[in-house]
Amino acid sequence: MAVVAGRREGRRGCRGLTVSTLALVILFGAAGTSLAVPPPPPNPSDSEIDSSKADANAKAGEVGRLTNQLAQAEQKLAQLQDDVELKQEEANKALVDLQTAQDAAAQAENDAKAARAEADAASGAIEKARADLRTFAAASFQQGSTVGSLSAYLSADSPKDMLARAQLLDAVGGDRLNALDRLQQAQTEKANKDAAARKAAEIAQQKQDAAREAKEGADAAQAAAVRAQTAQSAQNTRLEQDKSAVEQQLYAAQAKVSGLQGQRQRYQDWLAQKQREDEERARQAALAAAGRGRPAGNPAPAGPAGSSIEAVIARALSRLGTPYAWGGGNASGPTRGIRDGGVADMYGDYNKIGFDCSGLMIYAFAGVRALPHYSGYQYTAGRQVPLSQMRRGDMLFWGGPGGIHHVALYLGNGQMVEAPQSGLRVRVAPVRYGGIMPYATRLVG
Repeated sequence: MAVVAGRREGRRGCRGLTVSTLALVILFGAAGTSLAVPPPPPNPSDSEIDSSKADANAKAGEVGRLTNQLAQAEQKLAQLQDDVELKQEEANKALVDLQTAQDAAAQAENDAKAARAEADAASGAIEKARADLRTFAAASFQQGSTVGSLSAYLSADSPKDMLARAQLLDAVGGDRLNALDRLQQAQTEKANKDAAARKAAEIAQQKQDAAREAKEGADAAQAAAVRAQTAQSAQNTRLEQDKSAVEQQLYAAQAKVSGLQGQRQRYQDWLAQKQREDEERARQAALAAAGRGRPAGNPAPAGPAGSSIEAVIARALSRLGTPYAWGGGNASGPTRGIRDGGVADMYGDYNKIGFDCSGLMIYAFAGVRALPHYSGYQYTAGRQVPLSQMRRGDMLFWGGPGGIHHVALYLGNGQMVEAPQSGLRVRVAPVRYGGIMPYATRLVG
């Protein structure tokens, strides 16, 4: 099987040669044949290459856009983090203020209670003093000893005694009246203190209420800041994921560009090699026409190379069990496989001595005619007959609109011999009709 333009064959088929192994092809060329040209590698169109470049450029632009968005988002997240920290400190301040206000309100309430108690005590003392004064006045009246009472003076033994008694009664009455005045003054002070304390408690309560409201506002602001930060963090995460996904797409697009450009270069190398091969074929034909015989440097086929159908079949069957090696085989026998940059390399074909599908046909038909090392060329190398007329010794091909990718030798009775694919060996197998080409190619008879 070979690689055709625009498509690389898969594991199901054998493979053609690559330009990188031109030296091997020349070294192991078929006897009496022209040099083997590699099959054409894929040749991507200019539009495919341009499209892949445009896709890569678009992905690169998208990565750049997302990178800018992410940078802005990270800056915004940092600002929101600062805002959260500020709101946290404001909440702490509000908590401290609330605790201070609560302590002040409690102290003011205690002070107000004490002031009320003092005022109540002062009122009690005044009432008692007034009661005492009333009792004193009543007793003095009954005993005739009140100030200004005539009996208090008439009962005196002498004017001197009368003066002394008048002074004593005046002093006693005055003391009681002075004490009452002092108590009334104290009551006024206590009442004023009570009013001030109650006013202070009222103000402290207002401050406490304001502090509590400020604390609730600070807590709400802190919660809002945290929600904003959380939402921004989630957005940043999504942007990171989007950026990572587009970066992967960019890498894939860049790899596609490189792959298509590499395919184009390999195709151009193949064209150059094919031109050299065509020139060499023409030169050998000219030498043969001039009677100079076989060109020098081509080894003779190994084993019995006959021109009969049975000789061809016997030659192919003699290699049963030989490893499949992509790019391997010539008219002399199996050769070392070559690298394909893909499936064949995975199976280590470049380290095996063997055949690929078209290489096995070169070996089998070495005594009949030279065949190129490409199944697509082998399909048109002889007379094509409908599959309904195929017979023992015909070559069978598989492929599709893109080209041929596999060839085998028909043995008759629904059997064929083939070099199937990497990892397998030359074998006899039933003819597979899925994907088979409508014609068989006949080189003998």
